[in-house]
Amino acid sequence: MNIIKILKKTVIDSQIYVSLMGTLFAVFFMKEQNTFRFPTILLIFITYFSGYIYTKYQYTKYFFRILVLNAVAGIACAFLIIHNHNEIRLLKWFIIVVLGLLYNSFFLDVYIRKIPLLKVFYVGLVWALVNCWLTLPEFSLPIFLISFFYITALVLPFDIRDMNSDTVKTFPMMIGVQNTKYIAYGLVFISTLIGIFYLKPLYAAAFFLSGIITYILIYFSENKRDDAYFSFGVETCSALPFLFLLIMEYF
Repeated sequence: MNIIKILKKTVIDSQIYVSLMGTLFAVFFMKEQNTFRFPTILLIFITYFSGYIYTKYQYTKYFFRILVLNAVAGIACAFLIIHNHNEIRLLKWFIIVVLGLLYNSFFLDVYIRKIPLLKVFYVGLVWALVNCWLTLPEFSLPIFLISFFYITALVLPFDIRDMNSDTVKTFPMMIGVQNTKYIAYGLVFISTLIGIFYLKPLYAAAFFLSGIITYILIYFSENKRDDAYFSFGVETCSALPFLFLLIMEYF
């Protein structure tokens, strides 16, 4: 039990885990598109990490430290882009960062997270833009749709988890847990279907297997479940395509 608590505090609460999962999701598409580069991986991880800790801790006593950390992270990201990419990549990154700030920032009277039902789609949008736009020379609509539907589906179980504490109307609060699951099933199905037709065979198979596991985890998502089920289990679904790819490539 102590190990679980330590892992939760050091890995989950620090936002390292969700940042790593998002990065591995991007790596899956980078490998499929032959755009795999370590500076890009580092850029994506730093961007996710700084964004998530900003969102989580901006209203706490650590606010000033978070601002300093984000400033350092921003400089590091700009350095990585300038020395490894081009000014177009810098502009893309900047737009995605701004979209992240619009999601939830202390200096805005109205931000995306306050708008009922919009949160799940907005998170899917930002993650999808990282995969289909930031890492590629040109915008890829199939990768955008695969990422958007899949990530949107994964956000819905977290709304189920938080339905008794959320102050903004969410799908589980408005249509119930079961109907929310039906929406998530549909989104995963659409994402998987596009993946089967668009991705290379090995990658399509990895994504298909990920969809099966995702279906199971959505099915067992309930408000009464421990937070670890969502923070470790559901969150890991983002990395499943890459993990299944590794298994099929090397074993």
